[in-house]
Amino acid sequence: MPERATVQLFATCLVDTIRPSAGMATLRLLERLGVTVIVPDGQTCCGQPAFNSGCLDDARAMARYTIDLLERSPAPVVVPSGSCGDMIAHQYRELFSGDPIYGPKAERVAARTYELGQYLVDVLGVEDVGAKARRTMAYHPSCHLLRGLGVREAAPRLLEAVAGAQSVELAGGEECCGFGGTFAVKMSELSSAMLDRKLDAIIGSGADTVVACDAGCLLHIEGGLRRRGARVAVCHLAEILAEAE
Repeated sequence: MPERATVQLFATCLVDTIRPSAGMATLRLLERLGVTVIVPDGQTCCGQPAFNSGCLDDARAMARYTIDLLERSPAPVVVPSGSCGDMIAHQYRELFSGDPIYGPKAERVAARTYELGQYLVDVLGVEDVGAKARRTMAYHPSCHLLRGLGVREAAPRLLEAVAGAQSVELAGGEECCGFGGTFAVKMSELSSAMLDRKLDAIIGSGADTVVACDAGCLLHIEGGLRRRGARVAVCHLAEILAEAE
């Protein structure tokens, strides 16, 4: 592990407004590992909803703001979200392709942006973070984390190392949960059908906890489980890794 590693935490708007516990768990976890965490003031949306809806001028305006915010420090950017991590690491480059000012800025920020699990495993070289939890866990890999960032192994390795916990296979684990941001609003019937398949798999796995790395997926899955009356806890990866009985 690099000595006195310093990172910037980009919390994401969904974590900030809907699941702040995931942001606080990320902070506790990184600090427990000896990492100094900077939380830049004035964070807002990364612009992904606008980008996905084709509102590219609005997306560029939010992206410029975020790039300037994260350029204040040369420290790596850690994002507890595969979705927002993919937006900053990949789509900012597309938005500013050919831009003489923000093109290079976007490249610099993208090159040092990591999803949380990706940072722990690939940068710090840590898989056992000292977590302890008596849970039976099923892992749902979010689409942007898996297909956008190409991060497949980090979260499962980290979860396997949690003392006292057991990981179980989730049938069709790599299938979308149906959230997809604005997709869940625009295509609600299809989204609900996809969610039903995911819920069947989660309940059928026998897990008492489902773990994911994106607050959007967690929101969607937790709502479905509660409507079914299923007693399955829904946790962000950071919340599990920050546990130490």
